[in-house]
Amino acid sequence: MAGGRQIRTIRGRISIYLLAFFFAVICGFPFLWATLTAFKQDPDLYSTGHNPFAFTMSPTLDNITTLFTNTPYLQFILNSVIIGLVATAITLVLSIPAAYALARLTGRWGIPVAIGIFVVYLVPPTLLFLPMSRIITVLGLQDSIWSLIVVYPGFTIPLSVWLLVGFFRSVPPDIEEQAQVDGYTRIGAMVRVVLPLITPGLFTVVVFSFTLTMQDFIYALAFVSSSSNMTISVGVPTNLVRGDVFFWQSLMASAIIVAVPIALVYNIFLRKFIQGFTLGAVKG
Repeated sequence: MAGGRQIRTIRGRISIYLLAFFFAVICGFPFLWATLTAFKQDPDLYSTGHNPFAFTMSPTLDNITTLFTNTPYLQFILNSVIIGLVATAITLVLSIPAAYALARLTGRWGIPVAIGIFVVYLVPPTLLFLPMSRIITVLGLQDSIWSLIVVYPGFTIPLSVWLLVGFFRSVPPDIEEQAQVDGYTRIGAMVRVVLPLITPGLFTVVVFSFTLTMQDFIYALAFVSSSSNMTISVGVPTNLVRGDVFFWQSLMASAIIVAVPIALVYNIFLRKFIQGFTLGAVKG
């Protein structure tokens, strides 16, 4: 009996590992393909008789050299990081008090209002393009990275407020009340007691906000026209797709160079990221 149970346990673990390996291969295949393509010479890439998963000709670094010498790639990265960091900071400053008020001060209306705010995030960017364009024109921020810094919180804040409401509600109100009994104000109790308890949730919001700003294409294409102010999502294809000529190897190299550090950061903080999800799913 015990032997049969042990066999079933082993089979179950093997099945889980095989399933995980299958999905790992599917998820990792685009990165493998991009890496191989980035180091291939043109004849090796375009010849139909060559094995696409191997180097028939010797690998080359010319594609990476082309990326850094023929495009302002480092400027694209710098612009994307500056925009992402500033927009994320604005998102935290505005979404934390809004989410706290909805979770603690609005009573039974908190959740309906939070749902209404989240619905704003679901509005397609194409519908918000015209009013956003008017705002950018009035502020005189055309063709500037500040135009994107103004626009991006418009869709990062609704999502962040929705997420943080769940995190705040997971903290029992008794903790804040005890802090206020000890002499803290409500704001002091929130900053010194509640925020440290929802650190995984704050990290989740930072990751989501920064990722949303990095992957945007529509607003970055519409509001910025000069290469010196472009982000990676727009600058790379604009400079490496010229008519019907695609610099595939350099395009793949740009994707890998950006993806590797982001993937490393995700893996380093993966535990906090998952902890933030589970924390936001628990009601206080």
